[in-house]
Amino acid sequence: MSHPQHHATSPELKRIALGFVPLLDATLLIVARERGCFAAQGLDVTLSRENAWATVRDKVAAGLLDGAQMLAPMPLAMSLGLGRAPCETLAPMLLSRNGNTVTLSTELSEASGAKLDDDPGTSALALGNWLREAGRGKRPRLAMVYPYSCQHYQLREWLTLGDIDPERQVELVALPPPRMVEALRSGQIDGFCAGEPWGTLARHCGAGRLVATGAQLWPEHPEKVLGVTRSWAEQYPATLSGLVRALVAASEWLAASPDNRRQALEWLALPPYLDRSVNHLRTLDIDDAPIHQRLYGKGMLRPTPQAVLHFAEPIVRQLEKQERRFDPALLATCYNPVHFDAATHH
Repeated sequence: MSHPQHHATSPELKRIALGFVPLLDATLLIVARERGCFAAQGLDVTLSRENAWATVRDKVAAGLLDGAQMLAPMPLAMSLGLGRAPCETLAPMLLSRNGNTVTLSTELSEASGAKLDDDPGTSALALGNWLREAGRGKRPRLAMVYPYSCQHYQLREWLTLGDIDPERQVELVALPPPRMVEALRSGQIDGFCAGEPWGTLARHCGAGRLVATGAQLWPEHPEKVLGVTRSWAEQYPATLSGLVRALVAASEWLAASPDNRRQALEWLALPPYLDRSVNHLRTLDIDDAPIHQRLYGKGMLRPTPQAVLHFAEPIVRQLEKQERRFDPALLATCYNPVHFDAATHH
């Protein structure tokens, strides 16, 4: 029996609202909108800029957004009811890999001697030794973007490389990514772990120094995903297929030439998107050491449950503390490539 071709089916919804947070890994959404990849799939997509991940989560769960760029752990956390009432959420495709930086204030970096090295443990140990000696009694305040995020888990992992107890020797706070640089500059925080462009912007304006990257800690980790509720995916399968194909087309266009990546950077710099926060970037060739942010490349966008084990572990540990059991089948549901494969005939 032959299966119907997915793209022969026109989308059930013509008008779609997708949320994003101003970060470089919103690029595929922005390119798909500006380049006409969504329109080519018969979709009229509005992009809604949200400043905080909790807002994205709540708006998708409430149906105020059809879907969104999400932190990779978010569909799992939402499905488990961590941070809000449970809402079954899927990640039908990845939007980026890598892209986070651990950034310390210039003052703390200089005082502790923590600086970027091939081994992220070197900078962590420098900070740890300083806290145990000269900085005794000090408790740096470090920000991450959301409790259930790779940024939070990577920051903790980096601290433990320096024998720093994340519970006792530092104060961890959650802040929206666009607030990080100003908070660092004004002394409200002493460092942060966030996605680009915020780490390199802090460095560019003299407020901070990069001391480690997510790519060093968890090479090739899924960082952002397209997130939709399970009920939405089941109700609008052809619309979801069109979204996936449009975003894949945007990724392939980015990969095709440096000129395309320059054009994408011009789109990112528009006021509705990332505005002035990308003015320090000369190009969008972001797959450079040490950050290695990836938005294109073979097999890059396809989700798999195996790829997300890094961040599943701390979530499972948290559930155990709450005396809740984790069903491994949930990973297979949230990060199943079935929708991606159907859309792309993988």
